[in-house]
Amino acid sequence: MKGRKLLPFGVRTITTLGAKNPPSAARLQVESYCEPYPHEVVYFLNKKVDSLIKSGQFVVAQEVFDEMPIRDVVSYNLLISGHRKYGVLQHALWLYHEMVSHCIRESESTVCSVLSICSDDEKFFWEGIQVHCRVVKLGFGCNVFVGSSLVGLYMNVGLENLALGLFDELPVRNLATWNLVLRGISELGRCDELLLKLHNRMRLEGVEGNGVTFCYLIRGCCDERFSNEGKKLHCHVVKAGWEESNIFVANALVDFYSACRLFSDAKRSFKTIQAQDVLSWNSMLAAFVNEGSVLEAVELFHTMQFYGKRPSIRSFVGFLNFSSKTTDILLGKQIHSWVFKVGFLVGSCHVQSALIDMYGKCRDIESSVSVYGYVSDKTLECCNTLMISLLHCGIVEDACEMFGLMVDEGTGLDEVTFSTVLKALSQSGFSCLASCSLVHCCALKLGFQTDVAVSSSLIDAYSRSGCIELSRKVFEQLPSPNVICCTAMISGYAHNGMGTEGLEMLKEMMLKGLTPDKVTFLCALTGCSHSGLVEEGRMAFDVMKLLYGISPDRGHFSCMVDLLGRAGRLNEAEELLQQAPGIGDCVMWSSLLQSCRNHKNEMVGRRAAKVLLDLEPRDFAVYLQVSNYYAYIGEYDLSMEIRETGIRRTMTRRITGRSFVEVNSCRQDE
Repeated sequence: MKGRKLLPFGVRTITTLGAKNPPSAARLQVESYCEPYPHEVVYFLNKKVDSLIKSGQFVVAQEVFDEMPIRDVVSYNLLISGHRKYGVLQHALWLYHEMVSHCIRESESTVCSVLSICSDDEKFFWEGIQVHCRVVKLGFGCNVFVGSSLVGLYMNVGLENLALGLFDELPVRNLATWNLVLRGISELGRCDELLLKLHNRMRLEGVEGNGVTFCYLIRGCCDERFSNEGKKLHCHVVKAGWEESNIFVANALVDFYSACRLFSDAKRSFKTIQAQDVLSWNSMLAAFVNEGSVLEAVELFHTMQFYGKRPSIRSFVGFLNFSSKTTDILLGKQIHSWVFKVGFLVGSCHVQSALIDMYGKCRDIESSVSVYGYVSDKTLECCNTLMISLLHCGIVEDACEMFGLMVDEGTGLDEVTFSTVLKALSQSGFSCLASCSLVHCCALKLGFQTDVAVSSSLIDAYSRSGCIELSRKVFEQLPSPNVICCTAMISGYAHNGMGTEGLEMLKEMMLKGLTPDKVTFLCALTGCSHSGLVEEGRMAFDVMKLLYGISPDRGHFSCMVDLLGRAGRLNEAEELLQQAPGIGDCVMWSSLLQSCRNHKNEMVGRRAAKVLLDLEPRDFAVYLQVSNYYAYIGEYDLSMEIRETGIRRTMTRRITGRSFVEVNSCRQDE
């Protein structure tokens, strides 16, 4: 190049593009003379784009890229990774499409960047599958980096079997690939055998885990069922020296023992941390809150601030969740003040959502609405939480209106939204087929029709609207219905007086290997009670105890008493009541007394009336029911005596009624 006069860049492109006549010798000489020049310029411009992206001047880098007359694979790789770094995922995929359309062969780095984008957002999963096809076509499948990206893509969407199949096909598996798989399995909650088997296999292949590895392994054991496996991992951690040298592993151990409700071990792990950071303090604080040790949690909360450790969002959310569980609104208000003081009320949607939920669970819906109104950015999480709070407080009409508001404002909808609004429609007085169908159409359009929670709520909403055929249709369209969906279907049959169909569904569950739970049998017994299926109900009640080892609770006994009482088998009902927890409650004996009145059984009725008066000596409604029973069988003197006794004991007095209709007493002059 030295001593030569360089022609302007782009001469070769301009002279050859669209030429009708064959190039002359002079033109060929010019083209061959300028051949190396475009590549040098592209290299220079790529370096410039790279430096601009690294310095944060992404807009300028985009402008330089747009003005480049020739681009190579490096140019596109830089812009695609830059768009991913700055969160412009859709445009990054468009650049990849443009690159392939211009017949520029992608490299391994290109494929890894695009697959990472598809893993970051599940809505690009189908684009990821198309990229997988390109990987197979170009022969990148054996590349460890491309293979790892594919494993991460399928792990993120829950297809662990497909991800593990691709993982097994990799010729080489490095530590980063192993950590990727372990993270996916731990997040899916598959610790029972698979996670530990993978760890053992990793060690057999000579790959030693690091702190990140043990963090994923310990996180996967954060369940009481896997406490022994977690303790074994703790031994590995101590042996490898990660407990003292890695703060994240030490914090993971605190979280593990807290999740397994081994709080003394959690405290011991916390004390062994030499340089306790804010994560350590917050892990221990969350452990106290989950245990219910509020005083210790508050004391630790103050100690944190004394040592200059700023409480995190996790700490405040833990306190607020505890207040929600215990309906302790006083503690919740104190935490609200702290949240406002440290500035988390504005910047964290998790704290905002926890506050809305806390006030809703404490039935202070005005404060929930007030917190929601204070939020500037109405996120999907906050909207869902307010809808749930409205439903919890029984304001179902406003919960339904909240759904319409979310649609109008474009907040977004997810499975929680659909499940909540369908529950609200089921409980509302204006529940109708049109409303359920409208929500169903929205769920179909957004692809939530196969979600378990949404499908179960749809089944329940349609059945309560009297459209059991539509409930059955929703159920049959599920690819693999689980216990929750089957229970919803059995409940739907029970609400519509179709006890036989509910029992058939129960049999289908058993044949498919699904294990019914307490709620399933309760719905089946309710259907038997509404349909008068005495023998079938007795059989279901016995199967629950003998085959599945489920101890019947008050709800099951109440259904059986109601079933036997409706059939006139009052002696059996009384005998069963003697076996109920606490010898039954007021509702059961009241149901038995009503059945005795219907079937004119004085002997059992007198005993039921006596038990009722002993159970609720301060409830005037009980005295009134017993008094009416004795009046029905002709013992009027005893009836009046019981009624007067009830009035004296409960100190019941009549309250003068008041009308809210105002009468204008002023006469107009004629």
